[in-house]
Amino acid sequence: MKSAYEIALEKLADRGIEGPREDALSPADREKAADARSRAEASLAELEILHHDRLAKTPDPDARTEEEEEYRRERTRIEERRDGEIAALRND
Repeated sequence: MKSAYEIALEKLADRGIEGPREDALSPADREKAADARSRAEASLAELEILHHDRLAKTPDPDARTEEEEEYRRERTRIEERRDGEIAALRND
């Protein structure tokens, strides 16, 4: 006899919806992942505020372009660090 859980998983599969993964994060790892996301969002918010402030103070178009490029690089670095921390939690 099948459990209600097994029946629900079959119904999901019939609709083409993937069931829960076996490698799902533990509650402690989920908390660590949420913390990594929170820290990244705070860093990104700070970066954006500083970026807009520097743009407002920079009339030179070349300097503004350079500031935009630096902003994009720093944003990418923060996002990659966040994603790396979360990937490390999933691989443990």
